[in-house]
Amino acid sequence: MELTDGTYDALVVDTTENDDGSVSVDLTIIAGPAKGEVVTLRATGLAGDPLDLLGVPATLTVADGDPSLRLEP
Repeated sequence: MELTDGTYDALVVDTTENDDGSVSVDLTIIAGPAKGEVVTLRATGLAGDPLDLLGVPATLTVADGDPSLRLEP
């Protein structure tokens, strides 16, 4: 799914380590018109075990079609 520009509350529901060292992060949108949609982002530079991200709240921002992810502490 392609999200329109905006800010979305999300929750990490799955992670997968890729051969190139990146991590695929599956997020479900938890509020607004896109609620229930699942999107996957590919991230690099994440510290620690990707499985530790499961259940972590996040904010997904899309600007000019480019996503940016902020994981909550």
